[in-house]
Amino acid sequence: MTHRLIEGRLAYTSRKPGIEGTSRGFETFMFTRHGDGKVTLRAHCEINEPLPTVMRDIIYSIDEHGNPMDLHVRITVGDAFVGSGWMRFDGEVIECESYGPSIGRLTQKVKAQLPVDGFGTHPIVADGYLLSTKPWDVGQKQKFNVYLPSPDHRGATAPQIAHVRIDGLFVGREEVTVGAGTFAARHFQFIDDGTSGLDGEHPPYDLWITDDEDGIFLKGGVGGYMMTWYELVELKR
Repeated sequence: MTHRLIEGRLAYTSRKPGIEGTSRGFETFMFTRHGDGKVTLRAHCEINEPLPTVMRDIIYSIDEHGNPMDLHVRITVGDAFVGSGWMRFDGEVIECESYGPSIGRLTQKVKAQLPVDGFGTHPIVADGYLLSTKPWDVGQKQKFNVYLPSPDHRGATAPQIAHVRIDGLFVGREEVTVGAGTFAARHFQFIDDGTSGLDGEHPPYDLWITDDEDGIFLKGGVGGYMMTWYELVELKR
């Protein structure tokens, strides 16, 4: 076989006063890097704080040119089914087929604003991977043109097409030590002033990824009302 696997686990913890360092969930993931250049990400996410809880399962595929191909997503909130759906990009059109108790059966087709940088899928590891898909200079800011199955900050709604344009900033390179080891890393920030298309302004989001083609999320946190922290605690390549 010519494909390569990358597997890992992220710990979710809180930085809110009174519950600093306590677990608020986890994420497991697997990247399949195919021999023809395509990439498939599988991720399972569980958010236990704040309530209601959110559980997400996704399968996301990218072609050899870095273009999104298809995305499968299933969401439960408060341990109750909220929705499942499928999105596809054919180079010009985004289409979505989904179902949820609040929306029934939904079919959508939207002519995409090009170029499309990717599907926003909400797993933390996918945030890091998205940043790795562009070339960067230190201090450079670039805008990402992405389509999401949910504009909610936690992705906790039934899948529907949402268009988001969000800025990324490359802060610089440094060495980072996390539970999974010590790595050469790149430090980034996602910046959203409230005009991105998400449901309201997203708090400041700093994150570090491996300084290589894999772009594996190492650590990061969101400020503001979220006050969350994420760290890679297991990795197998």
